[in-house]
Formats: sequence, C-alpha cells, structure tokens
Amino acid sequence: MAEIISIGTAVPKYCHSQQDILAVMQEIYQLDAVEKRKLSFLYSQSGIAQRHSVIPDFGIPSHQWTFVPTDPSKDFPDIDQRMSIYQSEAIPLCLEAIENCLYKQCKNEAVTHLITVSCTGMSAPGLDLEIMEALKLSPNLFRTSINFMGCYAAIHGLKIAKLICDTTPEAQVLLVCVELCTIHLQKEYSIDNASSSLLFADGCAAVLINNQVQKTSLTIKGFHSQIASQGKFDMAWNISKKGFLMRLSSYVPQLIEADIKALLETALNKIGLDSQAVTNWCIHPGGKKIVDLIQKELALTQADTADARNILNQYGNMSAPTILFVLKSMMEKSIKENAVVFGVAFGPGLTMETFLLDNKSTRLEHA
Repeated sequence: MAEIISIGTAVPKYCHSQQDILAVMQEIYQLDAVEKRKLSFLYSQSGIAQRHSVIPDFGIPSHQWTFVPTDPSKDFPDIDQRMSIYQSEAIPLCLEAIENCLYKQCKNEAVTHLITVSCTGMSAPGLDLEIMEALKLSPNLFRTSINFMGCYAAIHGLKIAKLICDTTPEAQVLLVCVELCTIHLQKEYSIDNASSSLLFADGCAAVLINNQVQKTSLTIKGFHSQIASQGKFDMAWNISKKGFLMRLSSYVPQLIEADIKALLETALNKIGLDSQAVTNWCIHPGGKKIVDLIQKELALTQADTADARNILNQYGNMSAPTILFVLKSMMEKSIKENAVVFGVAFGPGLTMETFLLDNKSTRLEHA
C-alpha cells in the first residue's frame, strides 16, 4: 500500500496582510470611492488574514515597487518578465519544502521517482531537472511533470505516486507542487482579476510517498474524479502575453454545492464506505464561500473544516499546494488512530478530484 510519509512546506519571505494588498489593488485599479468600498467589502469577507508572495510591493511604499509600475500609464510585466521571476523564485521554494519533507525520513540519493506539479510557470529544462541537479539525484531518476491542471493537480500527483508504489515495492517517490500565483497579477479591473487578486498566493509543498508503513503515515486507499461540464467556462486558466489569465465565475461555489453530496457518496462507495466512516475532512479552501457551502451541504461541523479555514486564513489559495498544506496541518494535530480522511479539490473543467486515506493498516511497533 502506498503511504504518505511526510509533507514539507515553504512560502516566500514576503508576507502581506490582506489590508495591505487591498490598498495596493485599489491604487492599481484606480477605483472611485464607491468601487473602493465594494472591493473592501469583498476583501473583508474573504476569510484571509495574510498571504505570501515573491513580490515585495504590497508591503512597501509605492515609490519602491519593483513589479507594479509606479506610473499608472505603463504596462505591467509581460509574459517573459513574469516567467523570469518564476524561474528565479520557484526552485528555492522547492528545495526548502523538500528539505523539510525528507528530513530524517529519506536521504536525497534514495529518491527513485520525482513528480513535479505547477501551473504558474513552465520551461524546459524545467523544475524536475533543476531539482535533480540541486539535490544531486541520480541521472537515471524516473521523473514526470504535471502542468496546468490548477488547484486539483496535487491529487493527480498522488495518483501517479500510488501507481508507482503499487508496481515498485522499493520506490521512494517525491512529489513537489509549487505555484507562484501572484506573478500573474493583472492591471485591468474586472470581476475575474479582482477575485484572483483577492484569493491567490504563492507556496510550495513536497510529499514523500513509499510502501513503508509507519505509525504516523497515511495509507492511500483510492481516488475518484468527476467533471461538472456545465462549469467548463466558469473556471479557466489561459496564457496570454500579459501573463496567465484566470477565469473564476461566481457560479463555481454553486456548482460544487450541487454536486458535492453525489461526489462524496460515489467516492466512498468505491471502497465500501459511507460518510459516517469519515473522521477527517481535507477540503481545498478555494475560497471561504466554497468551504461554507461544503460544510452546509455535508452537514459538517466547524471542527471538521477548521484546518481548511486556518490554511485559507494564513496563506490564501496557493492553488495546487494548498490541499497539501491542509493535510500537513491535519497530520500534525488532528488525525487520530483508525482515521478515514476524505480529501477534495477543484479546478478548471470544472474538475472535482477526491482521495481517501486511512491509518487502519497495521502500524509498525518500532516506527
């Protein structure tokens, strides 16, 4: 059985309060008093206190900005400039998260498989080769990359890791998810751009998966995926010369609300369980409203959604790494013996991905 052994995380050094980000966005968008109040209200309802970014501008005076032009008539960085930031900033975050993940668990040279995940930057050679070189991993390493899948991509990475572990008993799989969402900040004021600037942040998570059962590990039991095709154009992610453009419709929470019960039931039925068996709920906090509606629709408690809400509050939505931040939080403090963990994340399509974990397998006495 594939086991999630450890999770390491990392965030950029710049931590900005939601109020500081709001002030900068109001200036960037050049809003009048009425529109400023509207945007301020949305920020106040976000459930986010702070977010991390590789961009320092949100916490310094406007004359010191390095990403946002100080002259409103000038354009924001183009796609080349944004990718240059990605290439210089993504790998240090990856290496920090990997170090936190592998510490006392696995030596670098023991890693046999590497899976990288990102939708906010691309290059070739890319993250996988940069990580290999930095960690001095074997040149014969199995590696693969998952790109442009959005917030549910970490679950897709776990799927691949399980397939590897199921066929390779000695596998030591390293899954690395990194997103620099804030480098795609847009100048033009629109509902989509305002929603993106309100929600998204930067971060990285690394996961070690192998077949070695430990007291603190979680067994990957299975996955289930569903496409809500009626939401195909309500969540989208497109490349343009101005950066990557997010389409984030206000209908997304309602689409999730309508399908979440059936999604849960089908996912649990695949391994012969019902919702009463679930002890922990690992929800991707795509936004406060999404968490609210899932809690209401599944009749969950505040305690059930506390980890998701806390991660949203302290980090915002970091896209793919976010659900791994939630899972790490749960593994550190709220998962007891004989637990069943249901995880769910959402992304373009509208795609809904789930996973089921447990720690019911026989634990090693000496682990």
